[in-house]
Amino acid sequence: MTEAKDDLVEIKSRLRMAAIKNYYIHCDAALAGVYSALLNLKPGFDFGHGADSLAISGHKFIGSPIPCGLVLVKRNYKERIGKAIPYIGTVDTTITGSRNGHSPVFLWYAIKKLGREGLQRRATESLTMATYLESQLLDRGIQAWRNPSAITVVFPEPSKHLRQKWQLATENGCSHVVCMPGVEKTQLDEFLKDMQEDFSIQEKQNYLV
Repeated sequence: MTEAKDDLVEIKSRLRMAAIKNYYIHCDAALAGVYSALLNLKPGFDFGHGADSLAISGHKFIGSPIPCGLVLVKRNYKERIGKAIPYIGTVDTTITGSRNGHSPVFLWYAIKKLGREGLQRRATESLTMATYLESQLLDRGIQAWRNPSAITVVFPEPSKHLRQKWQLATENGCSHVVCMPGVEKTQLDEFLKDMQEDFSIQEKQNYLV
């Protein structure tokens, strides 16, 4: 909901301090894993930072047209779960025993078409939009915030009408906007206009109460 990121280096340090030798760290890097790696943001999620495995989504930042995900795991763990499947003539290491053949094609195409520079540009643009939205909400007196280097902007939930209009994910009194690649300034300006009007109405209602 808030795109929080755990510090793997700190986690491993705490494990050593607690004399815990046997552990396994899995990183849910569904959204931030890709763009964090592209821009070398901290904290990192990959094996060099202490992960034993990590999962990323192909339909979020990369933009696959169908929901899909990728799990990366160290080879020694991968070999533990591999089973020989006679009718396909190879070792199967998938979690479910099956996979969608279209997903890797979509991901391959997106990566080849955009390239590293194109993906980095998408990441930078998303962060720029998140910075813009956060600052504009704050300028309007709306207590918006985001975690360091996050593209998710969190703010107090607006009216039900506005939540439904903009399909805002809401939990425990907070809503958020995720500035995914493709989100444009004109869209954010339209949203900000609605938020300003909604905030003013709520302020008046609170004053009358």
